[in-house]
Amino acid sequence: MHPDLLERQKLPPTVTKKNIWKHRFQDIRAFERHLTRNGTLVLKFHLRISKKEQRKRFLARLNEPEKRWKFSASDINERAYWDDYMSAYEEIIRETSTEFAPWYVIPANHKHIAWVIASAAIVEAIEALKPNFPKIRGEALKDLKKAERALRAEGD
Repeated sequence: MHPDLLERQKLPPTVTKKNIWKHRFQDIRAFERHLTRNGTLVLKFHLRISKKEQRKRFLARLNEPEKRWKFSASDINERAYWDDYMSAYEEIIRETSTEFAPWYVIPANHKHIAWVIASAAIVEAIEALKPNFPKIRGEALKDLKKAERALRAEGD
């Protein structure tokens, strides 16, 4: 992880110890393990755009008044650290992607394609849970049949 990325953040000196990233990655994995053990489905998505696409989107924001609010001048300064950010993202993904809390790295230069890929991953994960509707039995089933008969008796 590039040291400048951390130094530019407004973090208290007590948390920027030598092994900060090792400890942070351990904490993230432990927290996500805790979530999954307690029934939470954890899916993480990294929408990856190219530097060229980012430039195109920045120019669109500057040229379209309704999109200017999305632009920050600091975005231009941060582009100088593109390679450092990409390396940091790759390390974070590598260190925190687990079987119980996977990362999905999605090419996102074309938003509609990225949305389809993300949606497919979500559907697949939900289907893997094998959700089922509750079974109605006994007295509750008798009550439903009674309600059905009452509704049918009303007619149109």
